[in-house]
Amino acid sequence: MELLEINTNVDARGLTCPMPIVRAAQAMKTLPSGALVEVLATDPGAPKDFAAWCRTTGNELLDQTSDGAVYRFVIRRK
Repeated sequence: MELLEINTNVDARGLTCPMPIVRAAQAMKTLPSGALVEVLATDPGAPKDFAAWCRTTGNELLDQTSDGAVYRFVIRRK
């Protein structure tokens, strides 16, 4: 994967559903279209939640990785 320039980071580790999505949505509101947000989360449901949220909102899930219990998502604002 190419190196992406992240515009803002959201640390949602330790938060449970729906807060990782809520925090990501709040961060996105402050950014222009095309901006990239990196989200770190530990909620086991986060992979399904972010995939569904991106489909619903039209934001693009560019990358999703996991390092043990920490999930990392890179999302492009529509």
